[in-house]
Amino acid sequence: MARSFDRKIVLEDGSEYLGYSFGSGCDRVCEIVFNTSMVGYQEIVSDPSYTYQMVVMTYPLIGNYGVTDDDYETKNPTIGGLIVRDYNDMPSNFRYTKTLSEVLEENNIPGIYGVDTRKITRSIRDIGSRRVLITGLDTTVEQALEIIKNTPIPRDAVSKVSCKKRWYSRTSNHKFNVVAIDCGIKLNIIRSLNSRGCNVTVVPYNTTAEEIDFMKPDGVFLSNGPGDPEDVPEVVETVRKLRGKYPIFGICLGHQLISLAYGAKTYKLKFGHRGGNHPVKNLKTGKIEITSQNHSYAVNEESLAPTPLKLTHINLLDNTVEGISCIEDMVFSVQYHPESAPGPQDSGYLFDEFISIMEEAKKNA
Repeated sequence: MARSFDRKIVLEDGSEYLGYSFGSGCDRVCEIVFNTSMVGYQEIVSDPSYTYQMVVMTYPLIGNYGVTDDDYETKNPTIGGLIVRDYNDMPSNFRYTKTLSEVLEENNIPGIYGVDTRKITRSIRDIGSRRVLITGLDTTVEQALEIIKNTPIPRDAVSKVSCKKRWYSRTSNHKFNVVAIDCGIKLNIIRSLNSRGCNVTVVPYNTTAEEIDFMKPDGVFLSNGPGDPEDVPEVVETVRKLRGKYPIFGICLGHQLISLAYGAKTYKLKFGHRGGNHPVKNLKTGKIEITSQNHSYAVNEESLAPTPLKLTHINLLDNTVEGISCIEDMVFSVQYHPESAPGPQDSGYLFDEFISIMEEAKKNA
């Protein structure tokens, strides 16, 4: 006997899509975005950068390899919701410990499957990211639109996902001490630094420059994270005070925050970049990197001109800024994710560059 539709999503333009529930059965209003990755739904679900966002997976089959204990990007997922074409609740994977639905239910994250994800994705591409409500079938479109209209847009995403007190990730025979400012850091970034001989001290987003000075780090890392970079002026001010003192490396939101600290501007993209297949050109080497991305905002290239920041990488799909640097201040950043897991490995050299800059700074200290 065929299962009947029991959930639906309603977009703020009034379009609705009926489907089947998995994960939590709660109602929620989020921004709707899409991700083009073919694998890695666990990493996507557990990426703090998706806070307050409902993600449409363009790859049709989700859930088929379950969820494993070792592959989380954060232990407490904060994604707003998940929209998929076909959901598989019987994983085939010797490593799996839970189903995806179980993880979503445990973390109060709603999911829906059976909807036309291709049509939804085309809609987002054509019209742009919008807000969406996931709800029961008895909610009318009029009621749904009223709920969306009366739900405030949250501005506290970074404070929600950042750690509340400092914590440590150490490695044997370390060579460097790195302070990582946690705006929603992915665990694989910390693993990437540990594997290169770095002890990492992860600190809350609102840690002051004076507190970081007291730790005497060899370098400072600015993490990825959710939301509008202009919503976290505390980090921008910290970067202003630390630039030139220590090597600084930023990824994703960290890249945007560094740009703001130097006086550049950011803006919101029509539908953002999300997935593991974005070609980026390294302007220093001329090489093309296939990158993994997840962001709604970008740095305005024209606004870089009055600053000491130099453009180092561009996106070949839309010519947006993908990397910047200030050699004199030992600062550089990229918009994409060199630690992508699973994903392309083209950009792992950026962590090695950070190590080289810290080595040079130590020699000259």
